Amino acid sequence: MLVEPGHASLSVRRQCELLGLPRSSFYYEPLGESAQNLALMRQIDEQHLRTPFFGVEQMTEWLKREGQWVNPKRVRRLMRLMGIEAMYPRPRTSRPHPEHKIYPYLLRDLTITRPDQVWASDITYVPMHRGFLYLVAIMDWFSRYVVAWQLSNSLDVGFCLECLDGALAAGRPEIFNTDQGSQFTSAAFTGRLEACGVAISMDGRGRALDNVFIERLWRTVKYEEIYPNEYENGWALEAGLNAYFAFYCHQRLHSSLGYRTPAEVYHGVSQASAVRARGPTTKCIKSRATQGKTYSN
Repeated sequence: MLVEPGHASLSVRRQCELLGLPRSSFYYEPLGESAQNLALMRQIDEQHLRTPFFGVEQMTEWLKREGQWVNPKRVRRLMRLMGIEAMYPRPRTSRPHPEHKIYPYLLRDLTITRPDQVWASDITYVPMHRGFLYLVAIMDWFSRYVVAWQLSNSLDVGFCLECLDGALAAGRPEIFNTDQGSQFTSAAFTGRLEACGVAISMDGRGRALDNVFIERLWRTVKYEEIYPNEYENGWALEAGLNAYFAFYCHQRLHSSLGYRTPAEVYHGVSQASAVRARGPTTKCIKSRATQGKTYSN
């Protein structure tokens, strides 16, 4: 905190003056989203999984058909807050941060034949009964094994770095693939990977299928765990996800894996040995995680 309320010689007013900040900003506490907006975000999230190609206008019209009084401005703000957008090829509409390098996509025509050849990561919005959080996960592409995951109430790069550090403590991929989100293009994130000798791959802008397996993971997690349970707060959500990812990796059979579990494929061992092997890395909720609090930006 830049302002120290109990400073021995400087009042709060004087500290704010020195920092060039209005004193009122020190006392301001941001409000969470209204119950109505949280309900809208839940509807948008569910519909986005069904029709990821819906843009703001289409989503607005769909919500109106569902009886919601909304306009495109409101829907656009909520979709931005959730970190989602329509998935379709489109012209470049934004410029990356000048200090953030964009890396080429390395997976085109690549045959993935073994664990730890390619890891992929992404962030998704997770609704709760009161508020929402963001979830980042790192998945082994070949086995669908969730190597690490982390929850946060903000979209800063910190929780992605914590997730990455947990994953790298367990192993090293040859290639790490992400989208072009600012968290993944930041120098701190890419620097971690380069220091470990990991090749960095990034999806093409507007190409929804470049990171398809982790997109499928989000759909599975939400339909099987998040939506049916509607967790009350972040602590309950963390506990639920901890149990679910253990189930997903060690017990859930995948037809695409020949009805084996991700842990069996990742570790290359029997189910009994896979249970004894390392499980998915779990992390604590990042900052301000209090019982019954509404989480929002």
